[in-house]
Amino acid sequence: MTVQESGAEPRAAGMKDVAAAAGVSLGTVSNVLNRPDRVSPATRAKVEAAMTELRFVRNESARQLRAGRSRVLAYVMLDGSNPFFTDVAAGMEDAADASDLSLFLCNSAHQPSREAAYLGRLEQQRVQGILITPVDPDAPLLGEIAHRGTPVVVVDRTPGGTTHCSVAVDDVYGGEIAVRHLVEQGHDRIAFIGNHTTVGQVRDRRLGALRALKAAGLGPERLVDLTTTALTVADGRGAGERLAGLPAAIRPTAAFCANDLVALGLLQTCASLRMRVPQDLAIVGYDDIEFAAAAAVPLTSVRQPRRRLGRTAAELLLAETEPGHEHRQVVFTPELVVRASTLR
Repeated sequence: MTVQESGAEPRAAGMKDVAAAAGVSLGTVSNVLNRPDRVSPATRAKVEAAMTELRFVRNESARQLRAGRSRVLAYVMLDGSNPFFTDVAAGMEDAADASDLSLFLCNSAHQPSREAAYLGRLEQQRVQGILITPVDPDAPLLGEIAHRGTPVVVVDRTPGGTTHCSVAVDDVYGGEIAVRHLVEQGHDRIAFIGNHTTVGQVRDRRLGALRALKAAGLGPERLVDLTTTALTVADGRGAGERLAGLPAAIRPTAAFCANDLVALGLLQTCASLRMRVPQDLAIVGYDDIEFAAAAAVPLTSVRQPRRRLGRTAAELLLAETEPGHEHRQVVFTPELVVRASTLR
């Protein structure tokens, strides 16, 4: 039942109501909620029964206000529509659950102003810490927030300094193994599809691609840039149309895509134009999201340890309060998963 005063609308039951219903002191109810080991099993059962009868819901925000810090972590992700980031968030949630914390998700959608607005709100809410895949890993705001007392861990980015912990993947190596594989399959003219001018990870993947070509004795002109504005399936479809429109004499026989969504869009265009994969065009993606293996032509992709990336980032954030904590920059090594999209 709910508590109702005479002539008033029903209101939520409070601790005083529970104490009265159970016939115990307010301090005993507080102990049941916060220090149950201090209460005898019989008394605890009586208080819990009163809570159930009154449909009592703990006022966690009031408790957190007294403590000056919430039991919440937050992740400001770069692109909520990309399964890569939701997989990373799942790893963060694993670590948060293990510490009896909640995880809030925010989506900056690549917009600096939206990112800044979220950071401001999270700081005002006194979250326990902020995980972020930032638009700019060296943005001064991140350092300012950490200086004011809210720990910040940078995810899937490596900031220029060591003012934060960070977790990332060696994207240069990822690009290198992707293009090395294509060269080994006999391709010597390869399209690179992605927005490398604006996204740091994509820039690193392209650098790795160039290194692989150089190691094979091929010049940088053998990498044909098909620059996109974003990293979506639609961008991949558009790039596929541009690639198909190139003269046959200079058309790449393989494509390295900056992520799997772009690669899946390219695969769709190939199907609509009746271009055979991999016979007419071999395709490598990046991230190895779940849809990569389930594509019409299973997609070769550079696998990132997405869930481990998120879990490690959250563990670093939780360690920020430990005595003698030193900021760490953790870098994971990606691996190539070869499937039908590159094997003739």
